[in-house]
Amino acid sequence: MAFDIEMIEKVYANLAERVDKARELVGRPLTLSEKILYSHLWEGTPTKAFSRGKDYVDFAPDRVACQDATAQMALLQFMHAGKNKAAVPTTVHCDHLIQAKVDAKTDLARAKSQSSEVFDFLSSVSNKYGIGFWKPGAGIIHQVVLENYAFPGGMMIGTDSHTVNAGGLGMLAIGVGGADAVDVMSGMAWELKFPKLIGVKLTGKLSGWTAPKDVILKVAGILTVKGGTGAVVEYFGEGATAMSCTGKGTICNMGAEIGATTSTFGYDDSMSRYLRSTNRADVADAADKVAKYLTGDDEVYASPEMYFDQVIEINLSELEPHLNGPFTPDLATPISKLKEEAIKHDWPLKIQYGLIGSCTNSSYEDIARAASLAKQVTDKNLKIKSKFTITPGSEVVRYTIERDGFIDTFDKIGATVFANACGPCIGMWDREGAEKEERNTIVHSFNRNFSKRADGNPNTLAFVGSPELVTALAIAGDLGFNPLTDKLINEDGEEVMLDAPFGNELPPKGFDAEDPGYQAPAADGSSVVVSVSPTSERLQLLAPFLPWNGQNITGAKLLIKAFGKCTTDHISMAGPWLRFRGHLDNISNNMLIGAVNAFNQRTNYVKNQLNDEYAEVPTVARAYKAANVPSIVVGDHNYGEGSSREHAAMEPRFLGVKAVLVKSFARIHETNLKKQGMLALTFANEADYDKIHENDAINFIDLVDFAPGKPLTLEFVHSDGSKDFILANHTYNEGQIGWFVAGSALNLIAAAGKA
Repeated sequence: MAFDIEMIEKVYANLAERVDKARELVGRPLTLSEKILYSHLWEGTPTKAFSRGKDYVDFAPDRVACQDATAQMALLQFMHAGKNKAAVPTTVHCDHLIQAKVDAKTDLARAKSQSSEVFDFLSSVSNKYGIGFWKPGAGIIHQVVLENYAFPGGMMIGTDSHTVNAGGLGMLAIGVGGADAVDVMSGMAWELKFPKLIGVKLTGKLSGWTAPKDVILKVAGILTVKGGTGAVVEYFGEGATAMSCTGKGTICNMGAEIGATTSTFGYDDSMSRYLRSTNRADVADAADKVAKYLTGDDEVYASPEMYFDQVIEINLSELEPHLNGPFTPDLATPISKLKEEAIKHDWPLKIQYGLIGSCTNSSYEDIARAASLAKQVTDKNLKIKSKFTITPGSEVVRYTIERDGFIDTFDKIGATVFANACGPCIGMWDREGAEKEERNTIVHSFNRNFSKRADGNPNTLAFVGSPELVTALAIAGDLGFNPLTDKLINEDGEEVMLDAPFGNELPPKGFDAEDPGYQAPAADGSSVVVSVSPTSERLQLLAPFLPWNGQNITGAKLLIKAFGKCTTDHISMAGPWLRFRGHLDNISNNMLIGAVNAFNQRTNYVKNQLNDEYAEVPTVARAYKAANVPSIVVGDHNYGEGSSREHAAMEPRFLGVKAVLVKSFARIHETNLKKQGMLALTFANEADYDKIHENDAINFIDLVDFAPGKPLTLEFVHSDGSKDFILANHTYNEGQIGWFVAGSALNLIAAAGKA
């Protein structure tokens, strides 16, 4: 029986009435995305139609999920909200704090020892507030959610950008910052600008070497890392229904890499099969009864150009395997062109590592198809030329693939199986020799490949592909190898070709595990005590941010003018810094240390205008804060791309940054800045970015008149006494301005709890 089946049945009980009313109000057939949005309005039954990309709308998500790195700050904030229990079903998953180094058993034991304080904190807070807790080793949040909690037609939010993975089971699952999660856990509405809609029509059928991962790699090449911003991507067509549920999850997972609010697929037989295989026949039965409401209307898919803001069509029968990268997930190269591109760009052809797994590609089907290639290494007397690792997505998957012999197959070719955790995908990889910063190539089936992300080495060129393509390339050890056409030389000197990968969609013997790793919360958590040591280096109770004083901000200093790509990895690095995710003061020492200073093209080296000396970004920020001097950050396009980590907003707020002025924002980061009481501003004229000098002081001219739809004017005073007045746009509504005035959204929640 499924978790929270009563909640799911309630969603389905209201679905028909709400969707029918929405269809009447909108006056046309509805997409699946619209059906889910309109059936999850905070007000209940819809009373008006909303404008895409314009209207801010209050929603009532069904559930919340948090991973351990972000859960620390989210739960520290929730403790301020004054609630006795989470208002909606909520779970915490311990997957980020397990470093990959030796093997699963060794690495998990080390993580439990090193992070025991954090795991104990998360366990006790979960126990106290009625939150389901998944212990270290249970698996990666998104795989565990897909296996246990995702359901067709539902809406959930999660404190990780790849929450969108649950779209593989027909949800609208959206990545958010911890403050958004606190809103929903506190029983409040969750606000989102009504998204635009991108339709992706999939014709034909996948076969041979082409995998679901290649669909999103192709889409990323079309839309780029910001082409999906403010939109939901909805997949449909014969190619979609012919695909496995977990394959759909892979596609939705990497929708985060195009900036999409989320991605989803309509309910079909593959989802029903997956639900039943994961012991949720009750959910499948309930979904079957309302199936026509769990996919887009027939008219929509027949004439998608009439109903979507943009339509992309991909013929899966013609789609080639792709490898995307390096340094960005949208640089898409079909396998037939890869060798040519590698030589042209001087990418190192020798592959040092092949890594498969992660939340994106760790399903039974993924591992089975990769294992079919690993078996050929033995059967055809080949020798794998690259180091090779596997990261299972959950203990259920790991136990099942071990039972079915796949781990033994990998063992025979010398592969390493890491713990059921994020590991190398998020930089939690203690890679031997990475500190030498040698230029090298790795291939992986993860979702992101930004500089330094996997191993901390800025000179590692990481390429993203399907598990089967990554496995084949690792076997060959050559980035120029095309498994569709090229031969390998085996240990007997014979030419052999790899057969196309194959694998079952679901385990023929079913899924199994001795201990999935779930801990249910106490029925009554009122007596549970949550303690945080005042001398802890890992955890720190939060103090509320100060409210706005009602005056114009004047005399602010430019902290950094960031040049080029500035993701949340650049703003608040992961890897070794993950250990401080529950300690705002300590983790603030990584603030913007990866951002490139536009004035000297160096990282973590900015000018302190108080003494005219250069120092690390956090050091200079702390100097300004100590002197009670406000500061601002200036950035480029798609600022805050990547992870949902709200630390990238909380750290600047904590260190005295008052505003972030950029050419454009990634959606989640802009919201996170607003939630923490900061000013998230964009240039009215992008060319004004070039007017900002290193020694500038900044004055806000009309912040006292801060209002929706009214741009703000900033005066930049240069060292020679000259000035530039720059107009800055914003997207704040009245409620969001209230967050700024109060000092943060959390301050308003806490105040309401005390009222």
